Amino acid sequence: LHDALPISIKLWYSSGACSLAPHILLNEAGVEFESVKLDVHAGYPKEFRHINPKMKVPVLSIDGQTITENPAIMTAISQLVPDKHLLGKTNLEIVRAYEWMNWLSGVLHGQGFGGLIRTARYSDDATTYASIKDKSRLTVEEGFTTIDQDLSSEHAVGSDFTAVDAYLYVFYRWGASMGIDMKGKYPKYTGLVVNLVKRPSVQAALKAEGIEAHAPLA
Repeated sequence: LHDALPISIKLWYSSGACSLAPHILLNEAGVEFESVKLDVHAGYPKEFRHINPKMKVPVLSIDGQTITENPAIMTAISQLVPDKHLLGKTNLEIVRAYEWMNWLSGVLHGQGFGGLIRTARYSDDATTYASIKDKSRLTVEEGFTTIDQDLSSEHAVGSDFTAVDAYLYVFYRWGASMGIDMKGKYPKYTGLVVNLVKRPSVQAALKAEGIEAHAPLA
């Protein structure tokens, strides 16, 4: 988006939502930004529709250019500081980062947690909600198993932190907060998160959002 650092960067987020990932990434990038906290559970303010007609967070604004959808937002953040390689160091690592992010956004979030948390989006018949939730819970747990199987180190892509690690953390927190035995069932996933939450960028985002880590200490 820019050859030089932009004049203004603004992130709209809701505490503990999937917007936590770009919040962490902005901290990791080390750029100055303004954050705007919204309470999605209380409902979005009407004026937010002018910012994002989709009425969802996160939203990132860079010098007045509005960007939505996590894979796009985290790409924009990574482009601000290319020397930090926030999407990976090689072409293949970048491809793997998008492979992860698209699957996390579309399947684990959209199909899995979407069905659990926003069940009414999937049916107008309330009698089907229990069935939708059961299927969605299965999708979530199958997704966590896939993550645990695919991880080969404390980072999802390459040998260093990338946006994917921050994105994976969002769903680990959600699983833990739902009472899923994340540490017992998904040891490699837990190892990534234990390593991740030590980073100052993560600690700063958790403090700013006023939320718990939902991660083992070791």
